[in-house]
Amino acid sequence: MEKREPVLSMRDLAVSFQASFGKIRAVRGVNMDVYPGETVAIVGESGSGKSVSVKTIMGITAPNAVIESGTIKFRFKENGKEQVVDLLKLSKKEMQHRIKGKRIAMVFQDPMTSLNPTIKIGKQIAEAVIIHNKNYTKDQVDQKVLELMELVGISHPKERYHQYPWQFSGGMRQRCVMAIALASDPDILFADEPTTALDVTIQAQILDLLREIQMK
Repeated sequence: MEKREPVLSMRDLAVSFQASFGKIRAVRGVNMDVYPGETVAIVGESGSGKSVSVKTIMGITAPNAVIESGTIKFRFKENGKEQVVDLLKLSKKEMQHRIKGKRIAMVFQDPMTSLNPTIKIGKQIAEAVIIHNKNYTKDQVDQKVLELMELVGISHPKERYHQYPWQFSGGMRQRCVMAIALASDPDILFADEPTTALDVTIQAQILDLLREIQMK
């Protein structure tokens, strides 16, 4: 039987923050494995380091954050070859061009602040598509945007393409944020409490949608 390898393996992660009154130890000795097709839930009280752990994987920690120990091994295919890298050892440039948003994406808590209210939804999703598909023609970009909007359950995507975020409900805005995160077809999608700002009915819809996307 072929041994399954984790796509992400975190070992002994410790992160602290330098404050004016001293050092704050936010994350201590975290271990985690994520296998292909698997859902992993990070559970804990507010301030326990859930978001810090995920943001460290993404390489988007605060300027005063200090990674004291640990490894984060990420397994992916690049140019047809399997690669295994320690994300903590990559430069900011390497993370930006090889990993962040491209192979590991994130949906943040509040869809109200994740979208620019002055830019049409279609254009905001298109920006994410272009970043990861620089050779696409305008027609290809537009087609990909419509496919993403359909994937996350936005009805009448051709009409919605030209609308602004303020014309969408909270649940629909969160679907738009998910479409942006999925623009590069990432290997891992982090969802940082993506239903916090939504009512109970919409929360269930978003969780069901995440499960459906995972299975595709």
